[in-house]
Amino acid sequence: MEDTFCSDCKRNTAVVFDHSAGDTICSECGLVFEAHSIDETSEWRTFANETADTDPHRVGEKSNHLLTNSGLTTMISMPNGGANRSSTGRFRNINTPDPDRGLIEAFKVIGVMADRLGLVSTIKDLANEIYKKMDDAKATRGRNKEALMAACLHTACNKLEKSRTMKEINSVTSGGVTRKEIGRAKLEISKHLEYSIDEKPTDPAEFVRRFCSNLGLSIKVVKAAEEAVKNTAECDIRRIPITVAASIIYMITQLSDEKKQIREVALATGVAPGTIKISYKDIYPHAAKLVPAWYANEEDLKKLSSP
Repeated sequence: MEDTFCSDCKRNTAVVFDHSAGDTICSECGLVFEAHSIDETSEWRTFANETADTDPHRVGEKSNHLLTNSGLTTMISMPNGGANRSSTGRFRNINTPDPDRGLIEAFKVIGVMADRLGLVSTIKDLANEIYKKMDDAKATRGRNKEALMAACLHTACNKLEKSRTMKEINSVTSGGVTRKEIGRAKLEISKHLEYSIDEKPTDPAEFVRRFCSNLGLSIKVVKAAEEAVKNTAECDIRRIPITVAASIIYMITQLSDEKKQIREVALATGVAPGTIKISYKDIYPHAAKLVPAWYANEEDLKKLSSP
């Protein structure tokens, strides 16, 4: 409420703004100063399940260039209680199927997977784009949709050099998808699109910091593990990147006060304990080249347990 001069009251009176009618009214005599005015301020509300979500939102979702008309469409459904005969045909014509319904559902599933993995929005957006291209190429028909969504997310992670293991990707699915199915879906993506054809081999260093964080290791240990992993490029170690990363972390922790058991490293990295043991056996002879000199000297390396 604010004070405005009223021509009927001949003095300043408090006025009330009726938002539903758009009228400005004198609170004492009821004189309408302005009628049907337009409120140009932002409307902060949502029409979707307001009782469950009390946070204010702009009306509708933000535009999405991957959807028809950027997703800014309006659907009019049959009113509660049905409709009379004269209006049935009209509602049938208006309530047409949404052509983007399948894409919207797919984007929601990809978004949930990305959130569970703590991925940034750029990775999620790229995964949505890959799925959209597969849908445009008619390559989603007759396939396991969730496996394809997971494969799109895995491809996006690799493309943006934020690699996640197949096991991690599989862990955020509903449970009815196997890693083999995700792998097959990735082959389909590379067959129909340019993605994954020019992907760089995954660098073990991409996993180190995240795995060390899972183990709660200090900055000094993390830095030493990262340097050791980079030094593996000069050695002939024929193991997959995630296994190399897990084995290096285990080796580095054995040279510090933050020793970790193989089962602890296995739990944090998702690599089987037996696989870490075999990989450690291959890496052990190269310890002098891999471990940074500032982290451990020759005497320290001699104390390193042999495989």
